[in-house]
Amino acid sequence: MNDHPVLARVASAGVRLGLTRLRRFLAWMGNPHQRYPVVHVAGTNGKGSVCRIVGAMLEAHGLRVGITTSPHLQDVNERIRIGGRPIDDADLDALLLRIERSWTAWAAAELPPDEALPLTWFELSIAAAFVHFADQAVDVAVVEVGMGGRLDATNVVDPVVTAIVTIGLDHVDVLGPDHASIAAEKAGIIKHGVPVVVGPLRHDALAVVRAIAAEREAPLSLLGHDFDASGSSGDFGYRSAGVSREGLLLGLQGDHQVTNAAVALRIVELLPGALRPSEPAIRAGLRLARNRGRLEWLAEDLLVDGAHNMDGAAVLAGYLAQRPRPVVDGTPRPRVLLLGAGGDKDVRTVILALAPVVDRIVTAQCAHPRARDPVALAEAVREALGPTCEVSAGGAVEETLPALRAEMRSVGGEVVVAGSLYLVGAVRDLVGVK
Repeated sequence: MNDHPVLARVASAGVRLGLTRLRRFLAWMGNPHQRYPVVHVAGTNGKGSVCRIVGAMLEAHGLRVGITTSPHLQDVNERIRIGGRPIDDADLDALLLRIERSWTAWAAAELPPDEALPLTWFELSIAAAFVHFADQAVDVAVVEVGMGGRLDATNVVDPVVTAIVTIGLDHVDVLGPDHASIAAEKAGIIKHGVPVVVGPLRHDALAVVRAIAAEREAPLSLLGHDFDASGSSGDFGYRSAGVSREGLLLGLQGDHQVTNAAVALRIVELLPGALRPSEPAIRAGLRLARNRGRLEWLAEDLLVDGAHNMDGAAVLAGYLAQRPRPVVDGTPRPRVLLLGAGGDKDVRTVILALAPVVDRIVTAQCAHPRARDPVALAEAVREALGPTCEVSAGGAVEETLPALRAEMRSVGGEVVVAGSLYLVGAVRDLVGVK
């Protein structure tokens, strides 16, 4: 992967929420995002898994499927995929340059000077996905919301189905301080008359989503009411009106993924007939679905998970609590958490969930510019936990991970990496996994 100079040029533009400029620009480019049906998925946690499950079922049905998700783990190319394959470097560079030049020409002609600012990094990457999918004539696109929903750049689409998978407390500085406020932002993707599938929500968040769906006359499908699933990822059943499936196998790790699979199954049920996958495609897609960096064992002694907020950490903690510790000569072996965090994340909620299921916490830092200093992070962890868990500050992950794995191998232990998707991506790079 190269550095993609166009993205580097706009890296300092920051976040600029709003749709007007991007919508007008895409119209000038011929509305590439309207040339194929779109499934639009929002949520605090689980939306990436739902997108990949939906995409896998549609691909198993023989459709040409474009998927755009964020953030990426290792390469920005991961954000734009067709048929499961990321766009290659040369194509992405040419596409980004084409969009940048088009934007410059359009902005100079259509915008006053004080508004003719560059596209943000995310706006540019989303525009690239939409144009690439149109150029490659996909049959359908699955689009994951970046942050929130109402003002997210992806919300320029006119979807055939929308979904809100979960609502938790994340990005509270932008989306609002409580579940109801965040629900209002995520429910901003609901369109007039377009079906919306809703996963497990708290009562206050669900009340907001219900009200917005009713106002927009969007048919609402609720988990536990209109559809449901039960069982484990290795054997679960699904039910909705007139549909009952048993013996389903999911390729994603963790029994919490059964809920995500239920949302995905309801989404494909609501697609227009030509897009609706067959029963064999549904079962094959569930089995083949993958979501890298989520409860992913990279080696026998190394688990990575992108948990970076309270709900994600609770899922990881539940998985670890149910999984027996490694045992050597009848003695349980140690489990160490390698923790990283972004500067804008509430690390307290993450480590309070994870500390009871590990023996020790070591902090580390990846190369991402927002990654928190490991010494400062260790201090924050100690302040939150007190003396209940051993905490030490590491350094750069490139040095800390090999040393920690060597130590754990010598005693038969295991390393769990969490707290940051960017740290997970760095670890995947280090062990040579793509």
